Amino acid sequence: MIQDGMSTSTDFTLRTLDQLVAQYEPPAERAVKKVVDRFDDHCRAYIAASPFMLLGTFSETNGADCSPRGDAPGWVTVADDRTLLIPDRRGNNRIDSLRNIVEQPRVGLLFMIPGANETLRVNGRAHLSIYPELLQSFAVDEKQPKCVIVVTLVEAFIQCARALVRSDLWNPEKHITRSELPSMGSIMQTHTCGIVDGAAYDAEAPTLIPKTLY
Repeated sequence: MIQDGMSTSTDFTLRTLDQLVAQYEPPAERAVKKVVDRFDDHCRAYIAASPFMLLGTFSETNGADCSPRGDAPGWVTVADDRTLLIPDRRGNNRIDSLRNIVEQPRVGLLFMIPGANETLRVNGRAHLSIYPELLQSFAVDEKQPKCVIVVTLVEAFIQCARALVRSDLWNPEKHITRSELPSMGSIMQTHTCGIVDGAAYDAEAPTLIPKTLY
């Protein structure tokens, strides 16, 4: 906890854009001009190689949300120079991100590739499609996604490696042993105030999750 009111002092809180901009040096020209408005060959290569993506959404009703999304590389389709197709793979049915998209179509995507420290950022506008042929095109093991997120590109740009270099994210020597953290079951038991039996959850998960990926 920050002491002595440092986090709330009005003298040290940035409250205007002018104050914010004054706190930082101007961005380098290359950082400003690297933005593109179409999925060129470089963007397509990153998207095709990425098994994991973070989806950022927002609505006035539900607030902000950031959701992990993933599947085997190639799971996201570049339909044309300005359109992405993202199958909504099976999850917990909270559909927080999807609720937000229905209310507010602006989305932010971050594509990550194991072993690559650079990431691809995509900002756009999205809608949800249940067009039968589109759902069928994303079927796995004869199981279709419930919908497909269709993203129209506003801007895309490569993000430099600093964050992942600092975190050393892909270094296996820095990977923890899972048992160092509370198990999913124990967390669920605590957070649901006992509705979930933590031991039973942990015992079931290794066989249940692979069976319910799609």
